[in-house]
Amino acid sequence: MEKILIIGANGQLGTELSAALQEKYGQDAVINSDIRSPQEENGIFEMLNVLDIDALSSIVKKYKITQIYHLAAILSAKGEENPIQTWNINMNGLLNVLEIARHEKLNKVYYPSSIAVFGTTTPSPAPQYTSMNPSTIYGISKRAGEQWCEYYFNKYGVDVRSLRYPGLISYKTPPGGGTTDYAVDIFYKAVEGNEFSCFLDSTTRLPMMYMPDAVRATLELMDAPKESLSTHEGYNLNAFDCTPKELYDEIKKHTPNLEISYKIDELRQSIADSWSDSVNDDVARKDWNWKHEYDMESTTKEMLINLKKKLAVEK
Repeated sequence: MEKILIIGANGQLGTELSAALQEKYGQDAVINSDIRSPQEENGIFEMLNVLDIDALSSIVKKYKITQIYHLAAILSAKGEENPIQTWNINMNGLLNVLEIARHEKLNKVYYPSSIAVFGTTTPSPAPQYTSMNPSTIYGISKRAGEQWCEYYFNKYGVDVRSLRYPGLISYKTPPGGGTTDYAVDIFYKAVEGNEFSCFLDSTTRLPMMYMPDAVRATLELMDAPKESLSTHEGYNLNAFDCTPKELYDEIKKHTPNLEISYKIDELRQSIADSWSDSVNDDVARKDWNWKHEYDMESTTKEMLINLKKKLAVEK
Protein backbone atom coordinates (compact mmCIF):
# COMPACT_ATOMS: atom_id res chain seq x y z
CA MET A 1 0.00 0.00 0.00
CA GLU A 2 1.42 3.36 -1.03
CA LYS A 3 1.79 6.16 1.52
CA ILE A 4 2.51 9.48 -0.16
CA LEU A 5 4.07 12.63 1.29
CA ILE A 6 3.51 15.89 -0.59
CA ILE A 7 5.97 18.66 0.30
CA GLY A 8 4.63 22.08 -0.65
CA ALA A 9 1.03 20.87 -0.73
CA ASN A 10 -0.50 24.35 -0.36
CA GLY A 11 0.88 25.66 -3.66
CA GLN A 12 -0.75 25.97 -7.06
CA LEU A 13 0.31 22.49 -8.20
CA GLY A 14 0.26 20.87 -4.77
CA THR A 15 -3.37 21.73 -4.07
CA GLU A 16 -4.65 19.98 -7.18
CA LEU A 17 -2.15 17.13 -7.15
CA SER A 18 -3.10 16.36 -3.54
CA ALA A 19 -6.79 16.07 -4.47
CA ALA A 20 -5.97 13.77 -7.40
CA LEU A 21 -3.74 11.54 -5.27
CA GLN A 22 -6.36 11.35 -2.52
CA GLU A 23 -8.94 10.30 -5.08
CA LYS A 24 -6.61 7.63 -6.43
CA TYR A 25 -5.14 6.20 -3.22
CA GLY A 26 -7.59 7.33 -0.53
CA GLN A 27 -7.44 10.34 1.77
CA ASP A 28 -5.53 8.56 4.53
CA ALA A 29 -2.80 7.49 2.10
CA VAL A 30 -1.78 11.09 1.35
CA ILE A 31 0.06 13.26 3.88
CA ASN A 32 0.14 16.93 2.94
CA SER A 33 2.88 19.17 4.28
CA ASP A 34 3.94 22.79 3.96
CA ILE A 35 5.59 25.59 5.92
CA ARG A 36 2.15 27.21 6.33
CA SER A 37 -1.14 25.76 7.49
CA PRO A 38 -3.67 25.10 4.72
CA GLN A 39 -6.60 27.49 4.29
CA GLU A 40 -8.97 24.52 4.26
CA GLU A 41 -8.47 21.24 6.08
CA ASN A 42 -8.47 18.35 3.65
CA GLY A 43 -6.97 15.18 5.03
CA ILE A 44 -3.80 14.65 7.03
CA PHE A 45 -1.49 17.66 7.32
CA GLU A 46 1.97 18.16 8.86
CA MET A 47 3.89 21.40 9.20
CA LEU A 48 7.27 20.89 7.52
CA ASN A 49 10.25 22.93 6.44
CA VAL A 50 12.01 20.76 3.88
CA LEU A 51 15.37 22.18 5.00
CA ASP A 52 14.86 20.40 8.35
CA ILE A 53 16.01 16.92 7.39
CA ASP A 54 15.34 15.52 10.87
CA ALA A 55 11.71 16.65 10.73
CA LEU A 56 11.40 15.23 7.21
CA SER A 57 12.86 11.91 8.34
CA SER A 58 10.51 11.81 11.32
CA ILE A 59 7.41 12.25 9.12
CA VAL A 60 8.62 9.63 6.63
CA LYS A 61 9.07 7.10 9.45
CA LYS A 62 5.88 8.09 11.30
CA TYR A 63 3.64 7.44 8.31
CA LYS A 64 5.78 4.73 6.65
CA ILE A 65 6.03 6.89 3.51
CA THR A 66 6.72 5.07 0.23
CA GLN A 67 6.61 8.03 -2.21
CA ILE A 68 7.50 11.72 -1.94
CA TYR A 69 6.22 14.47 -4.24
CA HIS A 70 8.66 17.31 -3.60
CA LEU A 71 6.93 20.49 -4.83
CA ALA A 72 8.38 23.12 -2.49
CA ALA A 73 10.34 25.82 -4.36
CA ILE A 74 10.72 29.56 -4.88
CA LEU A 75 9.66 30.43 -8.42
CA SER A 76 11.33 32.47 -11.17
CA ALA A 77 10.47 36.14 -10.57
CA LYS A 78 10.28 35.76 -6.80
CA GLY A 79 13.59 33.93 -6.79
CA GLU A 80 15.49 36.86 -8.30
CA GLU A 81 14.68 38.94 -5.22
CA ASN A 82 16.85 36.68 -3.06
CA PRO A 83 19.02 34.33 -5.14
CA ILE A 84 20.94 32.80 -2.19
CA GLN A 85 17.76 31.92 -0.30
CA THR A 86 16.24 30.54 -3.50
CA TRP A 87 19.25 28.31 -4.15
CA ASN A 88 19.22 27.11 -0.54
CA ILE A 89 15.54 26.15 -0.56
CA ASN A 90 15.38 24.78 -4.10
CA MET A 91 18.62 22.81 -3.99
CA ASN A 92 19.17 21.75 -0.38
CA GLY A 93 15.49 20.87 -0.02
CA LEU A 94 15.81 18.48 -2.95
CA LEU A 95 19.02 16.96 -1.61
CA ASN A 96 17.32 16.30 1.73
CA VAL A 97 14.50 14.49 -0.08
CA LEU A 98 16.91 12.43 -2.21
CA GLU A 99 18.97 11.45 0.85
CA ILE A 100 15.87 10.36 2.76
CA ALA A 101 14.68 8.42 -0.29
CA ARG A 102 18.05 6.68 -0.54
CA HIS A 103 18.34 5.73 3.13
CA GLU A 104 14.68 4.77 3.61
CA LYS A 105 14.55 2.96 0.24
CA LEU A 106 11.41 4.75 -0.92
CA ASN A 107 9.61 3.41 -3.99
CA LYS A 108 9.53 6.69 -5.95
CA VAL A 109 10.22 10.41 -5.76
CA TYR A 110 8.64 13.12 -7.89
CA TYR A 111 10.51 16.36 -8.62
CA PRO A 112 8.92 19.10 -10.77
CA SER A 113 11.18 20.89 -13.20
CA SER A 114 10.36 23.74 -15.57
CA ILE A 115 10.87 25.36 -18.96
CA ALA A 116 13.10 27.72 -16.94
CA VAL A 117 15.96 25.24 -17.52
CA PHE A 118 16.15 26.45 -21.14
CA GLY A 119 17.94 29.60 -22.23
CA THR A 120 18.91 31.82 -25.13
CA THR A 121 21.08 29.11 -26.75
CA THR A 122 18.21 26.60 -26.78
CA PRO A 123 16.68 26.13 -30.25
CA SER A 124 12.93 26.43 -30.72
CA PRO A 125 10.95 24.31 -30.24
CA ALA A 126 13.15 23.15 -27.37
CA PRO A 127 14.18 19.50 -27.88
CA GLN A 128 14.37 17.01 -25.01
CA TYR A 129 18.17 16.97 -25.19
CA THR A 130 19.62 20.36 -26.05
CA SER A 131 21.77 23.31 -25.05
CA MET A 132 20.66 24.85 -21.75
CA ASN A 133 21.88 28.10 -20.25
CA PRO A 134 19.22 29.19 -17.72
CA SER A 135 19.42 32.86 -16.78
CA THR A 136 17.52 32.81 -13.45
CA ILE A 137 18.49 31.26 -10.14
CA TYR A 138 15.22 29.31 -10.36
CA GLY A 139 16.20 27.87 -13.74
CA ILE A 140 19.76 27.17 -12.58
CA SER A 141 18.48 25.36 -9.49
CA LYS A 142 15.98 23.34 -11.52
CA ARG A 143 18.62 22.31 -14.05
CA ALA A 144 21.04 21.31 -11.28
CA GLY A 145 18.17 19.49 -9.57
CA GLU A 146 17.47 17.48 -12.71
CA GLN A 147 21.09 16.37 -12.80
CA TRP A 148 21.04 15.44 -9.11
CA CYS A 149 17.96 13.31 -9.82
CA GLU A 150 19.72 11.47 -12.65
CA TYR A 151 22.78 11.03 -10.42
CA TYR A 152 20.79 9.52 -7.56
CA PHE A 153 19.04 7.17 -9.99
CA ASN A 154 22.28 5.98 -11.58
CA LYS A 155 24.38 5.79 -8.42
CA TYR A 156 21.88 4.76 -5.74
CA GLY A 157 18.89 3.41 -7.67
CA VAL A 158 16.49 6.10 -6.39
CA ASP A 159 13.52 6.04 -8.78
CA VAL A 160 13.05 9.79 -9.14
CA ARG A 161 10.94 11.21 -11.99
CA SER A 162 10.48 14.72 -13.28
CA LEU A 163 8.54 16.90 -15.73
CA ARG A 164 9.51 20.26 -17.23
CA TYR A 165 6.23 22.09 -16.79
CA PRO A 166 5.25 24.96 -19.04
CA GLY A 167 3.23 27.83 -17.58
CA LEU A 168 0.34 26.32 -15.61
CA ILE A 169 -3.15 27.80 -15.81
CA SER A 170 -5.49 27.03 -12.91
CA TYR A 171 -8.64 28.53 -11.39
CA LYS A 172 -8.36 26.82 -7.99
CA THR A 173 -5.36 28.58 -6.47
CA PRO A 174 -3.57 31.85 -7.27
CA PRO A 175 -0.10 31.71 -8.84
CA GLY A 176 2.98 32.13 -6.69
CA GLY A 177 5.49 34.47 -8.29
CA GLY A 178 6.15 32.96 -11.69
CA THR A 179 6.80 34.61 -15.04
CA THR A 180 3.70 33.06 -16.64
CA ASP A 181 1.33 34.34 -13.91
CA TYR A 182 -0.36 36.75 -16.31
CA ALA A 183 -2.09 33.79 -17.97
CA VAL A 184 -4.02 33.15 -14.74
CA ASP A 185 -4.65 36.74 -13.68
CA ILE A 186 -6.21 37.68 -17.02
CA PHE A 187 -9.03 35.19 -16.44
CA TYR A 188 -9.81 36.67 -13.02
CA LYS A 189 -9.98 40.15 -14.53
CA ALA A 190 -12.23 38.87 -17.32
CA VAL A 191 -14.72 37.33 -14.90
CA GLU A 192 -14.59 40.24 -12.44
CA GLY A 193 -15.14 42.80 -15.21
CA ASN A 194 -11.86 44.64 -14.60
CA GLU A 195 -9.31 45.91 -17.08
CA PHE A 196 -6.26 43.68 -17.28
CA SER A 197 -2.75 45.12 -17.12
CA CYS A 198 -0.21 42.68 -18.56
CA PHE A 199 3.39 42.71 -17.34
CA LEU A 200 4.69 41.04 -20.53
CA ASP A 201 4.82 42.41 -24.06
CA SER A 202 1.85 41.47 -26.24
CA THR A 203 4.02 39.35 -28.57
CA THR A 204 5.83 37.28 -25.90
CA ARG A 205 5.18 33.65 -26.81
CA LEU A 206 5.43 31.01 -24.05
CA PRO A 207 4.37 27.36 -23.62
CA MET A 208 1.22 26.90 -21.47
CA MET A 209 -0.86 24.08 -20.02
CA TYR A 210 -4.21 23.76 -18.27
CA MET A 211 -3.72 22.32 -14.77
CA PRO A 212 -5.79 19.13 -15.27
CA ASP A 213 -3.38 18.12 -18.05
CA ALA A 214 -0.40 18.81 -15.78
CA VAL A 215 -1.85 16.73 -12.94
CA ARG A 216 -2.74 13.87 -15.27
CA ALA A 217 0.73 13.95 -16.83
CA THR A 218 2.31 13.74 -13.38
CA LEU A 219 0.25 10.72 -12.36
CA GLU A 220 0.83 8.99 -15.71
CA LEU A 221 4.59 9.48 -15.46
CA MET A 222 4.64 8.13 -11.90
CA ASP A 223 2.61 5.09 -13.02
CA ALA A 224 4.80 4.37 -16.06
CA PRO A 225 6.98 1.23 -15.90
CA LYS A 226 10.51 2.19 -14.92
CA GLU A 227 11.97 0.28 -17.86
CA SER A 228 10.02 2.47 -20.32
CA LEU A 229 11.68 5.68 -19.12
CA SER A 230 14.70 6.92 -21.03
CA THR A 231 15.55 9.76 -18.64
CA HIS A 232 15.35 10.54 -14.94
CA GLU A 233 16.13 14.20 -15.43
CA GLY A 234 13.08 16.16 -16.65
CA TYR A 235 10.75 15.19 -19.47
CA ASN A 236 9.68 18.01 -21.79
CA LEU A 237 5.94 18.54 -21.52
CA ASN A 238 3.76 20.57 -23.86
CA ALA A 239 0.14 21.43 -24.63
CA PHE A 240 0.02 24.78 -26.48
CA ASP A 241 1.90 28.05 -26.74
CA CYS A 242 0.47 31.55 -26.99
CA THR A 243 1.19 35.26 -26.63
CA PRO A 244 -0.68 37.57 -24.22
CA LYS A 245 -2.49 39.09 -27.21
CA GLU A 246 -3.55 35.70 -28.56
CA LEU A 247 -4.87 34.64 -25.15
CA TYR A 248 -6.63 37.99 -24.71
CA ASP A 249 -8.26 37.68 -28.15
CA GLU A 250 -9.53 34.21 -27.29
CA ILE A 251 -10.95 35.31 -23.92
CA LYS A 252 -12.55 38.36 -25.53
CA LYS A 253 -14.68 36.06 -27.69
CA HIS A 254 -16.47 35.09 -24.45
CA THR A 255 -16.16 38.37 -22.49
CA PRO A 256 -16.32 41.18 -25.09
CA ASN A 257 -15.95 43.95 -22.50
CA LEU A 258 -12.50 42.87 -21.33
CA GLU A 259 -9.87 45.54 -21.98
CA ILE A 260 -6.11 45.07 -21.85
CA SER A 261 -3.13 47.36 -21.37
CA TYR A 262 0.57 46.58 -21.24
CA LYS A 263 2.84 47.74 -18.42
CA ILE A 264 6.06 45.82 -18.93
CA ASP A 265 7.83 44.39 -15.88
CA GLU A 266 11.46 44.47 -17.03
CA LEU A 267 12.53 41.58 -14.80
CA ARG A 268 9.80 39.18 -15.86
CA GLN A 269 10.08 40.29 -19.48
CA SER A 270 13.79 39.52 -19.49
CA ILE A 271 13.10 36.12 -17.96
CA ALA A 272 10.41 35.32 -20.53
CA ASP A 273 12.67 36.45 -23.37
CA SER A 274 15.33 33.97 -22.25
CA TRP A 275 12.96 30.98 -22.34
CA SER A 276 11.99 28.85 -25.32
CA ASP A 277 8.72 29.93 -26.91
CA SER A 278 7.69 26.34 -27.63
CA VAL A 279 8.67 22.85 -26.50
CA ASN A 280 9.01 19.50 -28.26
CA ASP A 281 7.73 16.69 -26.03
CA ASP A 282 8.04 13.78 -28.47
CA VAL A 283 10.15 11.76 -26.01
CA ALA A 284 7.41 11.86 -23.36
CA ARG A 285 4.83 10.89 -25.98
CA LYS A 286 6.98 7.94 -27.05
CA ASP A 287 8.18 6.72 -23.64
CA TRP A 288 4.92 6.79 -21.67
CA ASN A 289 2.29 7.70 -24.26
CA TRP A 290 1.72 11.29 -23.11
CA LYS A 291 -1.10 13.19 -24.86
CA HIS A 292 -2.50 16.57 -23.88
CA GLU A 293 -6.26 17.14 -23.88
CA TYR A 294 -6.63 20.93 -23.61
CA ASP A 295 -5.61 23.52 -26.21
CA MET A 296 -5.92 27.29 -25.80
CA GLU A 297 -9.57 27.35 -26.86
CA SER A 298 -10.76 24.58 -24.53
CA THR A 299 -8.62 25.90 -21.67
CA THR A 300 -10.23 29.32 -22.05
CA LYS A 301 -13.75 27.90 -21.95
CA GLU A 302 -13.02 25.73 -18.90
CA MET A 303 -11.29 28.54 -17.00
CA LEU A 304 -14.13 31.00 -17.53
CA ILE A 305 -16.84 28.49 -16.61
CA ASN A 306 -15.09 27.34 -13.45
CA LEU A 307 -13.94 30.78 -12.32
CA LYS A 308 -17.47 32.16 -12.62
CA LYS A 309 -18.70 29.35 -10.38
CA LYS A 310 -15.86 29.81 -7.90
CA LEU A 311 -16.18 33.59 -7.57
CA ALA A 312 -19.98 33.38 -7.27
CA VAL A 313 -19.58 30.99 -4.33
CA GLU A 314 -16.92 33.17 -2.66
CA LYS A 315 -19.15 36.24 -2.87
